[in-house]
This record gives sequence, structure tokens and C-alpha cells, in this order.
Amino acid sequence: MAGVPTPLTDEEITERLAELPEWTRDGDEIHRRVDIRYHAGVAMIVHIADRERRIGHHADIDLRIDHLHIAVTTHDADYKLTEADFDLAARIDAIAAAHQSTPVD
Repeated sequence: MAGVPTPLTDEEITERLAELPEWTRDGDEIHRRVDIRYHAGVAMIVHIADRERRIGHHADIDLRIDHLHIAVTTHDADYKLTEADFDLAARIDAIAAAHQSTPVD
């Protein structure tokens, strides 16, 4: 089908994960936990959502009192991992760094 992203092989996924040490694989998703205070997490979600809108690719984000849980997969590729997932993960890493995601007491 035209326009459907191509899923990566297991070897390609392993190579890309090596470049993103904060992320882990669970089946056909990659995940990251970001330790951050609640209100800072809300701001980070808005920042991520704006970037996602621009690139047309979206993560599943779960906000908790002291962290975010982020999961990424390509819905348009039958929930498989594609290059777009790793691009988004790298963008999320940059956003997390910009939001100084480590909690401060």
C-alpha cells in the first residue's frame, strides 16, 4: 500500500535503540520514562504535542505525579516500529533535555 511506512527489521531496531539509551523496546513499541514534576510534565506534553503535530507522528503519553511514560509505535504501519518512531524518540529526548526533566526538590 502506498504511503504506509516500512517496518524496521529487528537488527535495524537494535541499531537505532543503541543511539537512544533512554529508550527500551517492548514488542513493537519503544518506551521511555521521564522523571519530571507534574506541572513541568504538562508543559513538556504541550511541547511534544506541538512537535508531533508538525511532523505528523504521535506518541502515547501517560502523565503521573512525578513522571511521564512515553510509548511510540507507528499506527499506520500496523503498530510496527518504523524510522519515524526513532526520529520522534530523538526529538522527545531533546525536548526532555530542554525541560530539565530531572526532578528538583
